[in-house]
Amino acid sequence: MLDTEFFLRWMRATATAVDREADRLTALDSPIGDADHGSNLQRGFLAVRDALATEAPETPGAVLVLAGSRLISTVGGASGPLYGTLLRRTGKALGGAPEVSGTDFAHALRTGVDAVATLGGAAPGDKTMLDALVPAVEALTQGGTFAAARAAADTGAQDTIPMLARKGRASYLGERSIGHQDPGATSSALLIAALGIAQGGGAGE
Repeated sequence: MLDTEFFLRWMRATATAVDREADRLTALDSPIGDADHGSNLQRGFLAVRDALATEAPETPGAVLVLAGSRLISTVGGASGPLYGTLLRRTGKALGGAPEVSGTDFAHALRTGVDAVATLGGAAPGDKTMLDALVPAVEALTQGGTFAAARAAADTGAQDTIPMLARKGRASYLGERSIGHQDPGATSSALLIAALGIAQGGGAGE
């Protein structure tokens, strides 16, 4: 069972990973985006970490709803609404239970990912964060471990390199978007990787 502390560790581990990888995320965003993905997410997840420390949500769902709300209010561009929607909808799907099973979490995360797809009008293969998130969710809903989800997300992010971007800022570049790894898929893989860190009892710090 996954309790509130697990979800707090997950968000702290994500904040640490994004802070560490911010420059790389921005470098990936430079040729196909606005060169601000890393700095935007860094600001957002550090704000999430601070909010969770001061407001102390009491359930797994409340952790994610608060995190998502803070991302929406602090991150500019598309990243804030997309990541905020992912976490808020996942949290709402978890409801008010004090603990959730791995299966319940996998299905809730799928709800969140589906909401991201609807908001962005994107699908796997469009060179977006969904190319990492959808394989990860599929791994989890099929009974896979967090390590399996991480591997699926990492592979999904790598697989965006030869893709033609069909959504987002990168789509404006047409074929020039080919050959670049999608920054949103890369940051999504960090989010999924943080699940394993949280499971191990750490926060990635």
